[in-house]
Amino acid sequence: MATPAQGEPFAESAGEAVQTAVMSVRLVMAIADAVRRHQQRQRRGAEEELPAAEQAKEDANAELKDLLPADISVALTAGADWPLLAQQLMALKRAGVDLEQLLPRVGEIAVTVRDQVAANEARVAQEGTGEWERMLRETLPAGPVREAILSSPTWPDIAATMARLDERGVDVRRILASAHDEGLGVDQAVAKVLAAGEAPTTSRDALLSYGPLTEELDIPPDLDLTDRARALRQLSISPQESARYAQILKDALPDHVRETVLAVPAKHWPLIAARMAKMESEGKPVSEHLAGLAKDTSWVQGPPSQIGTRLFQATTQVLRHAPGEAPAAARQTVSTAAARSQSSTMGPTRAQPVKGTAPAEPGVAAHRQTGPAARQGKAK
Repeated sequence: MATPAQGEPFAESAGEAVQTAVMSVRLVMAIADAVRRHQQRQRRGAEEELPAAEQAKEDANAELKDLLPADISVALTAGADWPLLAQQLMALKRAGVDLEQLLPRVGEIAVTVRDQVAANEARVAQEGTGEWERMLRETLPAGPVREAILSSPTWPDIAATMARLDERGVDVRRILASAHDEGLGVDQAVAKVLAAGEAPTTSRDALLSYGPLTEELDIPPDLDLTDRARALRQLSISPQESARYAQILKDALPDHVRETVLAVPAKHWPLIAARMAKMESEGKPVSEHLAGLAKDTSWVQGPPSQIGTRLFQATTQVLRHAPGEAPAAARQTVSTAAARSQSSTMGPTRAQPVKGTAPAEPGVAAHRQTGPAARQGKAK
């Protein structure tokens, strides 16, 4: 695509719109590639090597023919990073992804971005810098796509691309939602090839957490609470956010510092942090809820060796109920219906309720189903 001449503002605007559309294609493809790599690491312990660059470029050019709009395709293949993108495309195909289905959907995303930039000359106010992890948690449900993004070595590049798109007036949340759907397709396609019919069960941590601890929370079926760093990453909680939530709890109990010191290192702490993060995203006053811990200190009574556990359960109680209305902390229960649910991958974006017989495909518990950012109903 020729570079617009100086003094041609319309042509310059159109050129910028196409380049921004190409940027969105790179973002979606980077997420798809991150999902492929993640699946292969999980199943085989190592990623499959990318195909040779020269052959990949030739094969990818043939795949792109008539599958992407001409202006976007030309700009994409003219970019300096085209060899790498071509390798990623062909690696996806080799892993079992149908490019004839994927690329037209990616093209639709790119056209939407191109038209949006062309129509939006005014810059939309940024939601804040350094908040992309929070945006992911609010936009994408927990599951293989979100974890693949955050655990990918290219996450800093993905976040930078999101920032640049945001600066140019693009609705990044909409792109992420679309990319999530494509990522699920990639995840399922690669999993089908790698698993060869094997369907691992839901993790022990996820099973044992079903009930009050995770009710209304969005947790992945492979939750791993034995690895604090991974658990926080799976729940899209940064270490800095976890530390801030711990401080909020300590501030709510100035006369019980020793007890809070015992509760924060507990195995299930990431679930408390995730609940606080969810409440903040919904505009709920976390500190007002936690104030109930100081008003009703029944959790202090009992064997000293179990006080950290009792505080953890009491914290869950006050966060789940309106300020001042939380009942005494109850014994943690497990939802047997949810515990019977098993999954090898997150289900479709719009999951249907399961009644009667088991579904043909493995699924996750009803209150763990992948879906839109809005939360689904409670599990009993």
